[in-house]
Amino acid sequence: MEKKTAYPFCAIVGQEEMKRALILNMINPLLGGVLIRGEKGTAKSTAVRALADVLPERAEVEGCRYACDPSDDSFWCDECREAAIPKKELFRRMRVVNLPVSATEDRVVGTIDIEHAIKHGEKRFEPGILAEANRNILYVDEINLLEDHLVDVLLDSAAMGVNSIEREGISYTHPSRFILVGTMNPEEGDLRPQLLDRFGLVVNIQAEDDIGRRIEVVKRRLAYEDDPEAFARLYSGEQKMLGERIEDAKRRLRSVTYSEDALKLIAKISVSLDVDGHRADITMLKTALTNAAFRGAQSVGREDIAAAARLALPHRMRKRPFDESALDLFDIEKMIEKSDFYDE
Repeated sequence: MEKKTAYPFCAIVGQEEMKRALILNMINPLLGGVLIRGEKGTAKSTAVRALADVLPERAEVEGCRYACDPSDDSFWCDECREAAIPKKELFRRMRVVNLPVSATEDRVVGTIDIEHAIKHGEKRFEPGILAEANRNILYVDEINLLEDHLVDVLLDSAAMGVNSIEREGISYTHPSRFILVGTMNPEEGDLRPQLLDRFGLVVNIQAEDDIGRRIEVVKRRLAYEDDPEAFARLYSGEQKMLGERIEDAKRRLRSVTYSEDALKLIAKISVSLDVDGHRADITMLKTALTNAAFRGAQSVGREDIAAAARLALPHRMRKRPFDESALDLFDIEKMIEKSDFYDE
């Protein structure tokens, strides 16, 4: 069956915060994933599935069930480390791996054949979804309906970059570095605060209320459905430019710097907004660095800290009784403007 042409990422109207959060995670998977909260029909699933087509093809070890990177032996699986023959490469795009909310733990983490291990003294592992997700995007729609212990497993693997399974005293570990993207409709329930806090970035989105933008959404969707390939060609240039920009930001990220003033401002924002713990500060700095890399800057500036605050803080605010708003972005913007932070 021929694969249908995906809706172009660059053709999505509006939803700039959602697109920025996804792009930043593509540049820096260590941000910890992104949770997208919004009502139905707001392009959540469309954006996630479209994102993988932006980047060019990348190298994989041929035949490796974890799609190991031939140029990065620090995250090779055991099979790739033990192979005695030179590794052949194949090239393909990053993929979106779906995790259904009905998935069992064995389906997610994989299974160890205990009987085979006892009889033959060797491990036999049946990979799960976390193996397939290595170096890809792991997408969980309606993640708020997933069992809490499975969300824990996903967040642990996303943070550590490995999946560890232990059964009857027998353990197995394999690389599992992926970009975790969860989507949900808040009307159907929320995640526990302890789980919510472990998502690096959270975006709240809603349908466009501008008449012109709503009309453009309809026009583009109908044009896509009429001829997906022709519609995709209209945005091929933008898609290529965005992919090149993301790849450039990946290379640039290691060299982006931050000042003590930047750290001080980030800490001041967290304290002023009564944020629990230090995860918010760490995530804000990582996000600011990544945003600076994306815009081609050498160091973190005011706009990077402002962007990071919008994405890393909303879900980490202490909720007060009868407090409707989780975050006053206007206050943050004013705080950043009035600070003595110096843009280099």
